[in-house]
Amino acid sequence: MKLPNIKTGTVVVGALASFFMITEHMAVRSYKPSPAKQQVVEESQQEPQPRTLRLQGASPTEQEVLEFITEIGITDKNAVATILGNIKQESKFETRICEGGKRTGYSGCHRGGFGLIQWTTPGRYKGLGKYASSRNADPNDLQIQLEYMLTERPWKRALGSFKTPGKSIDSYMRSAHVWLGWGVHGERTNYAHDYANRLYWG
Repeated sequence: MKLPNIKTGTVVVGALASFFMITEHMAVRSYKPSPAKQQVVEESQQEPQPRTLRLQGASPTEQEVLEFITEIGITDKNAVATILGNIKQESKFETRICEGGKRTGYSGCHRGGFGLIQWTTPGRYKGLGKYASSRNADPNDLQIQLEYMLTERPWKRALGSFKTPGKSIDSYMRSAHVWLGWGVHGERTNYAHDYANRLYWG
């Protein structure tokens, strides 16, 4: 009986090709990246963390006010420094302080300014008390005073300017005058420049 004419070379090449395909498939399935390489890949896929405006040597109250200001969208360093400088001039970041320096709290401060930004007129002073009552909260509380500040028309008129980046401290001080109704220069300006020197992105 005569066998079919099969070319030996073709059989060998075909067998080798099948062997390499199987080997390659097994290698791909069995490959696992080392933990170090896997960690590098995972880290490269993570989005970069946003930078945060920080204040060197900040007190706890200064830090809380800074975080509050930046969270509402004010991120220009000079704008933030101007707001901090004005608050320092008004109250030294004391929420229970009356005009003149007494620290009696809201109920004991019947005339003059009171609190973080020294609410002076009867309408603004009583407005703080009403806002705190609506929240079932203490009007001496820092967070309540910051929230109440956002509801006031003078702040709302100045907010757009504070949110506009790229201005000088002198320019932002004019916006602070719209907000607070008090002087543009003096110690509050010096405080603002000091804060600008201590603020940094980290």
